Amino acid sequence: MTSGNPKPKILVTGANGQLGRELHALAKSCKDFDFVFLSRADMPVHHPELVRHFMHTLQPQYLINCGAYTAVDRAETEKDKAFIVNGEAPGILAEICGVNKCRFIHISTDYVFNGEGNTPYKETDATGPKSVYGASKLMGEERALHNNPESIIIRTSWVYSQYGNNFVKTMLRLMNEKQHIGVVNDQWGSPTWAAGLAAAIFQLIRKIEAGNKTINGIYHYCDGGITNWHAFALVIKEFTGSPCIVEAIPTSAYPTAAKRPAWSALDTTKIAGEGVQILPWETQLQICLNQLTAKNEANSSL
Repeated sequence: MTSGNPKPKILVTGANGQLGRELHALAKSCKDFDFVFLSRADMPVHHPELVRHFMHTLQPQYLINCGAYTAVDRAETEKDKAFIVNGEAPGILAEICGVNKCRFIHISTDYVFNGEGNTPYKETDATGPKSVYGASKLMGEERALHNNPESIIIRTSWVYSQYGNNFVKTMLRLMNEKQHIGVVNDQWGSPTWAAGLAAAIFQLIRKIEAGNKTINGIYHYCDGGITNWHAFALVIKEFTGSPCIVEAIPTSAYPTAAKRPAWSALDTTKIAGEGVQILPWETQLQICLNQLTAKNEANSSL
């Protein structure tokens, strides 16, 4: 990109979610791009005419789709809604991006796998979702790649951040409110700090801007290391010095409407090969906890 050319424009949908807000925070330090952040209310991703209008008006070079139906258990009874937002919409967005010469980047999930593995899943491994949510997300991947083979699909897992509702913030609240909690210890995977995922997306975009046109298809991104939810909670307890007793319980003792994968660790070799750094999940967790502590201290001083 020469100095006389306009900055590449990045459109982010689902801007009020965890990843959308982390992208917004990171964008402040990326002065070589222009950004447009649209919430679900601003641009419902499953309305093609609205999407076409925004794409024609804004003419972005990249669209990062953070919009999703993420209520995993409710999806079991709201199947149509989940498939419209997670399944049909990514295909529509990908097709419109292809027509407008815009690179489409879509976020998917570990739930596309059946959870019966014992080694980290590669991008080429067979899928087999066990929940409506997982099936709807898999449909979104397939439609996006069918309609626009240059689409970039990033599967991730166990996402948390300083924003929104997530496991880390729930544990912090429960450990503050209760003397004793139970957390399942037979579901294995890798936590992902949303800010790290945001940085990884920007790294891929910069590689494309530098001339690497081979970045497309499916990538896996999560933080380094594999754990279970109970062990994850124990590290939160350790880092925060909470006196709360954290008991290990089986999944069978905590029934949910949607079946969770017992194993959903992702192999990140492919995205690491593009120069994206994978840091240990404990390192990323500590940074996020530091952010939350600083935010709470700032709020309490107001």
